[in-house]
Amino acid sequence: MSHKIAILPGDGIGPEIIAEACRVLEVLRSEYGLSIETERADVGGAAYDAHGHPLPEPTLRVAREADAVLLGAVGGTKWETLERALRPEKGLLALRTELTLFSNLRPAILYPQLVAASTLRPEIVNGLDLMIVRELTGGIYFGQPRGIRILEDGQRQGFNTLVYSESEIERIGRSAFEIARKRSMRLCSVDKANVLEVSELWRSVMTGLAAEYHDVELSHMYVDNAAMQLVRNPKQFDVMVTGNMFGDILSDAAAMLTGSIGMLPSASLDSHGKGMYEPIHGSAPDIAGQGIANPLATILSVSMMLRYSLNEATLADHIDAAVGTVLDNGLRTADIASAGMHTVSTRAMGDAVVDALRAKS
Repeated sequence: MSHKIAILPGDGIGPEIIAEACRVLEVLRSEYGLSIETERADVGGAAYDAHGHPLPEPTLRVAREADAVLLGAVGGTKWETLERALRPEKGLLALRTELTLFSNLRPAILYPQLVAASTLRPEIVNGLDLMIVRELTGGIYFGQPRGIRILEDGQRQGFNTLVYSESEIERIGRSAFEIARKRSMRLCSVDKANVLEVSELWRSVMTGLAAEYHDVELSHMYVDNAAMQLVRNPKQFDVMVTGNMFGDILSDAAAMLTGSIGMLPSASLDSHGKGMYEPIHGSAPDIAGQGIANPLATILSVSMMLRYSLNEATLADHIDAAVGTVLDNGLRTADIASAGMHTVSTRAMGDAVVDALRAKS
């Protein structure tokens, strides 16, 4: 069966890192027998420049018809003066909404070759490999009512609504349990059930789901303790699941345990396993066009795409191993290089991964 992949390079360093990921896909197609069809489309600032909108209808059509979406990055100072509805980031948010991508997977993996890049002691982080599953389309970021109002005494008051329905919690819970089944069968649900009614419901639904996933060990933790434990003993976790705001904060904290966001991929999935895959580091417009961006997070996003949407886990393992080989050989882009180390270009890093994949084919 042939897989359809939408390729959305986006802005800033997006086209550069996507180019290297596409070379990896081509090796998988030509030398490993992966059957894929790819179609490119504009998104973000590039789409606004070409079509007058950050998510034009042709791009949405390509994304809807694909089995998976591979995204570079969106945004940049060039478009900051646009009205909010036309800014590049709105295209990304709209894409997530239109595709119902509610389950955000953010791994935090510390490669042994990069232990020195972490700000924590090696014995704390060496071997770190955890996954945070964040609910992406609900919670306080989307709840209504919201706004800023004027009180009777003339003060301004900001207000937002934290709300989750039982079905929203169950949906993200099932996603997290399924992810845990693909890993070490351990799931920690993070909430604030001691003070928030929404979290009381969250914990109740998660506990109910556990009866259907008796092979997965479920635990619960308050979010403030989870933040502390991520720094104190992060290797105690395998999969964590939580709501939108808590997940936003915890996943960024976990990312920094690895020393560089240039190494970290992400996925956003719908209820059927279709996903959008992208590096977490953003468009980095300050280095765009210089050929120094790290493509490994995007290449590892391809690995996640193969694993979670295309059911090609063996090929995903090959990519992961190729990245490990490249790091073993001492190749580093500037963002992951220690002082005094020789650094390589975006293209050279892509060359090395491609060569490592070919050597294993």
